[in-house]
Amino acid sequence: MLKNFLMKKMLKRQLKDVPQDQQDKLIGMIEKNPQLFQQIAEEAQAKMKDGKDQMTAMMEVMQNHQEELKKIM
Repeated sequence: MLKNFLMKKMLKRQLKDVPQDQQDKLIGMIEKNPQLFQQIAEEAQAKMKDGKDQMTAMMEVMQNHQEELKKIM
């Protein structure tokens, strides 16, 4: 419970420039499958350690998980 609350607060702070409806949609997706988003974050971190910039790393990882992301949308 506390973990979810803290996660939402952190996400809202990170997404402060994103419209509220889009924020709610993203948070809802993360709540549906937090393990997937944890895995995406870990894979992106590994790619960044290999020298890729954050945007490139995230795009590659998101493409690898495209089907899973479509299912939770």
